[in-house]
Amino acid sequence: MINKTVASAEEAIKGIQDNMTLMLGGFGLCGIPENCITALVKSGVKGLTCISNNAGVDDFGLGLLLKQHQVKKMISSYVGENAEFERQLLSGELEVDLIPQGTLATRIQMGGAGIPAFFTPAGYGTEVANGKEIREFHGKMYLMEEWLKADFAIVKAWKGDTQGNLVYKATARNFNPMMATAGKITIAEVEQLVEPGELHPDEIHTPGIFVQRIFEGKNYEKRIEQRTVRTK
Repeated sequence: MINKTVASAEEAIKGIQDNMTLMLGGFGLCGIPENCITALVKSGVKGLTCISNNAGVDDFGLGLLLKQHQVKKMISSYVGENAEFERQLLSGELEVDLIPQGTLATRIQMGGAGIPAFFTPAGYGTEVANGKEIREFHGKMYLMEEWLKADFAIVKAWKGDTQGNLVYKATARNFNPMMATAGKITIAEVEQLVEPGELHPDEIHTPGIFVQRIFEGKNYEKRIEQRTVRTK
């Protein structure tokens, strides 16, 4: 059996260098690799291209990397909760590719599957289609989108075993599973690290073959972007 456990987030991110492309899992602030993001901030690595559904908030998640000007380019779908992101975008400090959410998810999925391109109707007739190949299929117009891959994919799971098999919980299954397949090296931080055989095979969402490094994280805040409660 191959034990893929590393001792900490700092050890897990070893090898991440300036100007690399990273995928970071999660949806909003749910299921984000909090420990690895903190370690990346402390490392001072810069010039990063970050592929993530969103850019965190000003004082949490990817917003921490943006605040320290460690991100050169964001490839995202939703960025509406981050004022610093908006400031850097409007000032020209940050390159941004905004992608329809379904297209972003599929481009990552195709990167993991080894399929270099596909056609989608999403974005046809808008700025999203600028510079892209357009084709007609069955009377409908589609634009070509290319796969997305990364030097490192950094994901967060609920449970994982020392061989890298992962189980996600609820909304954290958005983007994390597909990103885990699309990195040259995949790092997984988990809330609970267990021994092989403790996860039922039918429960596993990401097989360990996709994961190179795994560790048990700590001190998860699990913040909510916009807390909304029902009036009594």
